[in-house]
Amino acid sequence: MPQSPIAENRSGPRYVAAFPVRAEWDTSDGVHIVAEGETENVGPEGTLIHLQRELPPVGGRVSLLVLGDDGEKLRVVAEVLRIERNPAHPQAALQVLGSTDEWRGLVWEEALIKMTEADEDYDDDDY
Repeated sequence: MPQSPIAENRSGPRYVAAFPVRAEWDTSDGVHIVAEGETENVGPEGTLIHLQRELPPVGGRVSLLVLGDDGEKLRVVAEVLRIERNPAHPQAALQVLGSTDEWRGLVWEEALIKMTEADEDYDDDDY
């Protein structure tokens, strides 16, 4: 029996990169949550982030601030696609809504540079 191919919804490669982030959202009870964490990987239209405690609801909107060495790198609004409720490592997959050109230029392309530099550093350590 032939197997049907699985559709890949990603619009480009994801790069492993740890950028510090701050996510903000409102709960259904009207409580404003501010959570800090970091990116696990970065794609051209979204990211997987690790947060310390709280996770936003699936389908909810999050204000995501990506931080750089000099403070604020980029602030975007993102939709929560899925969450991982692992108590040791809670994660949320986010899709950027609008601002995708800025996201690609300031975050995604820098993630590629960081990953490439990390690979080169690793290669230099080889005997």
